[in-house]
Amino acid sequence: MEIFFLSLLFFSGICLVHTYWFYPKLLRWLADRQPSTPPGPPETMPFVSVLMAVYNEEKVIARKIDTLLRLNYPADQIRIFIGSDHSSDGTNDILETYQQRDPRIRFHAFSERNGKPGIINRLYEEAIRFEPASKDHLLLITDANVMLEPDCLYSLARHFQDPEIAIVDAHMQHVGLQAEGISRSEDQYLSGEVQLKHHEGKLWGTMIGPFGGCYTLRSDYFSPVPSNFLVDDFYIAMRVFERGGRAINDLEAVCVEAVSHEWREEYRRKARISTGNYQNLVTFRHLWWPPFRPLSFAFLSHKVLRWLGPFFLILFFAASLALWLLFDNYYYSWLFLCVIVFYFALPILDILLRRGGIQWRFIRNIRYFFLMNLALLTGFFRFIKGVNNNVWEPPKRQQLPS
Repeated sequence: MEIFFLSLLFFSGICLVHTYWFYPKLLRWLADRQPSTPPGPPETMPFVSVLMAVYNEEKVIARKIDTLLRLNYPADQIRIFIGSDHSSDGTNDILETYQQRDPRIRFHAFSERNGKPGIINRLYEEAIRFEPASKDHLLLITDANVMLEPDCLYSLARHFQDPEIAIVDAHMQHVGLQAEGISRSEDQYLSGEVQLKHHEGKLWGTMIGPFGGCYTLRSDYFSPVPSNFLVDDFYIAMRVFERGGRAINDLEAVCVEAVSHEWREEYRRKARISTGNYQNLVTFRHLWWPPFRPLSFAFLSHKVLRWLGPFFLILFFAASLALWLLFDNYYYSWLFLCVIVFYFALPILDILLRRGGIQWRFIRNIRYFFLMNLALLTGFFRFIKGVNNNVWEPPKRQQLPS
């Protein structure tokens, strides 16, 4: 029995260490030893259809459209398709004004909620009526709160000279960070994700899912997202891999997003995304096992083990508790004490220190880690219960610096 609980303890611990520490370190070590040559300027720039679903984005939509219109990209090679998912604020009025001002903008105000994937599916159908789907017709799928730097689209589009490239993801950077709240922990985690995805793409062309806020895709690789799916970007990327396409990340294609400060808002957003993660885990289970191919190894290491993280945490706690209760061993007592401190004492200490105005990054990150895993656990139970629709409420938008 002691061997059983020790095995459980080591298995769950190794899985957590692998997905959060060993795998990122391994890929960084491998990528640093692989030379890379950035693509040269293309002879002609491919045509780009921008697809953007919006819902109640009056605070950011004008600035977003301005960044799209000011891109350093041939104006006659861009058309912008925007769908408003039955917005109830001033979003539609702002977009109507822009549509009248610039003929490249095609705006549709939907009279009922469709959800982001539903809007993107319908915008894609309209886009290919203007420009047929082909390897030379790109889609830029982006969110209203993500602002593109002027050279972002050019940096993304240049990679499609390689016929095997199907997706190129942008480099998401975060602004408006504050010492209090969750923003610095969120930025640290997402910055690590950017680097990890870049290394996956550099090594094997297996970047495991773009950041949905800004990425490009060959239009002939687009796959309509099912009506009840919550995470459209990951679904689209996995369908690309099924067809043999490659996905990479370009660190020079910069876009910016104001990161959230509020714990409750971020938990709500992550729980929704987590529900969609489990949808994709089941749908694409044939791509992560057996883990002998680069794609399978990356998918298993980067996503599957991380999505199963709450269960590994529960197993680790249960195994350490059982060892402490059932066996008279000094080391098991110290192990369980350390588990109690890590699982409960440090997150509670962060809450108490925060009320006193003290910000300690180390314990803030531990609390953030458990928030992520709690959101994953919540998403799992929502997935088990069943997802009937994919309509969404955007989190409170933080104002970007001018």
